[in-house]
Amino acid sequence: MAVNVPNLENILGSELKLSADESRTFLLIVRTGKMTPRRIHDALQISTLEARRAAGSLVEKGMLIVVSPAEYESLHPRFATSNRYRTICEEENIEFKRNTKVDNIGLILENDYENARTK
Repeated sequence: MAVNVPNLENILGSELKLSADESRTFLLIVRTGKMTPRRIHDALQISTLEARRAAGSLVEKGMLIVVSPAEYESLHPRFATSNRYRTICEEENIEFKRNTKVDNIGLILENDYENARTK
C-alpha cells in the first residue's frame, strides 16, 4: 500500500499537534531509519538548526530517541503515536480512549519502519 505522506502530515499535525517540520522529520526517520540533523536538512530542505529543533522537540514528545550525540531514531510508529496521543490527553485533561486516526498512523507506517531497519 502506498503511503499518502501529505495526508499523514496533516493527521500528525491535527491529532498529535506536531508542527510541519516535526511531522516531516518524524515521517522521514520512521521511513528511512536513524538520521543526523545534516541528513534531515538535506532530505527536507530545511536548515540544520530547524532539523535539530524538530528532532529535539520530537525527543521531548516521546516520539524519537537520541542514539548518539548527533543521531536520532524513531520509536516504533505505533508506540510513538500512542505515546504522544496519551501525553496530549493528559495535558488537556481529556479521557484517553481509542483514536482510530492515531492508531492508523502506526499501522500505515509499520511496514516502512520495519523495511528501513532490515536493509
